[in-house]
Amino acid sequence: MIPDSLAGIADTAGSLALALLLGAVIGAERQYRERIASLRTNVLVALGAAAFVDLGIQMAGGDGAMRVLANVVTGVGFLGAGLILREGGTIRGLNTAATVWCSAAVGAAAGANLPVQAIAIAVFVLVCNTALRPLGILIDRLPVRDQAAEARYQVAVTVPESAVAEAREALSQALSAGGFPVAGWEQHARQDGQVAILATLVSSSARPEELDAVVARLRRVTVATDTAWVRSPLA
Repeated sequence: MIPDSLAGIADTAGSLALALLLGAVIGAERQYRERIASLRTNVLVALGAAAFVDLGIQMAGGDGAMRVLANVVTGVGFLGAGLILREGGTIRGLNTAATVWCSAAVGAAAGANLPVQAIAIAVFVLVCNTALRPLGILIDRLPVRDQAAEARYQVAVTVPESAVAEAREALSQALSAGGFPVAGWEQHARQDGQVAILATLVSSSARPEELDAVVARLRRVTVATDTAWVRSPLA
């Protein structure tokens, strides 16, 4: 089924060579920045995508290439998922996984005999990973306005076990008065006989002074040993 003519072999070799070259360019930048998926990973992903698409074309024409391409996208998606790591509240590897996905697109374009498109995709990937990096750093250094930034807000109050019901009611009233609807409640018993009550707010943005007012009100109306609000970034 696979043509063994010199033209077919040369076409395959050219597609693989282009995929190798462009995958190496993308991977070299990743290796320089000491990312998990570095030079060889991006080269192999580009080569694999090019090989599968090229085989699909030679065996079944354009329709075969489209079917293979759909499976390449799915397969590389699973590969990228394995590169994403969660460490506590931090997620790492998203950019690396996205780069590998783009390397597959470069290889697929090379395998489909679209060299100009393959080169263009590789150039745009490099621009994203290099030229946009200073812009991202600049944005990170801008002052954050709490009322504009989206985050997860929780208000916590710690009380003796005998005062849990009273404290929860007071916390609910204080949040309601401040205009903060509650998305969920949590209670955590401590070894010293105290209970921590946490209210997670529906709102993803809030002014610190408003939450300070809620905490101040709780200190006046409850027998709390500790009251505080916590802001954590959304994933």
